[in-house]
Amino acid sequence: MKSLSKTLLAVLATGVLSCAVFSQQAQATSIQGTIEFAGSVHFDTNSLATAHRVVTWYDINNNAGFSSVAPSSTGDFSGILGGTQATMAQPWIFNPSTPTPGLWSVGGFTFDLLTSTVVTHNVNFLTITGSGIVSGNGFDPTDMEWSFSTQSSGGRPRVKFSFSADANAVPDGGTTVMLLGAALGALGMARRYLIG
Repeated sequence: MKSLSKTLLAVLATGVLSCAVFSQQAQATSIQGTIEFAGSVHFDTNSLATAHRVVTWYDINNNAGFSSVAPSSTGDFSGILGGTQATMAQPWIFNPSTPTPGLWSVGGFTFDLLTSTVVTHNVNFLTITGSGIVSGNGFDPTDMEWSFSTQSSGGRPRVKFSFSADANAVPDGGTTVMLLGAALGALGMARRYLIG
């Protein structure tokens, strides 16, 4: 009886350790880091106070339909060189908030805009924040927070803008450690029951 209980205990211990090891491999690989864009935009009006959409994006070299990556990217975006062209979706309707698939894509990453909130909207400033999903390059789709800002157009058809985005993975909250602890606790109870 003792050899059977020792064999059963060894099989249970192997199973618990296997679960612990293989559960680590099943975790998601989320995108982490920040990326910023710059350039200029043409709004649907010449006054920021009445603008509702970006009609055309321009990179720092005035190429329509693009923006330029700023040289400050971090994390998984750090391999994208400053000045790289990012393709931008046109038009972008921000008031009212309109989901925009592929708002930007660059370096194998694509950002799908889900929501936007106009924080400041007057003749001098336009600030918008929101969230979306960034995906690409073999990573799992990851939540991303972003902000867009520009200053007084002064009646000019194009104004400079900045756009920054931050993708930070959310930790699993200790679920893996909790499961391992529960399994080890069950193993200890089984040992007491079988051995005496």
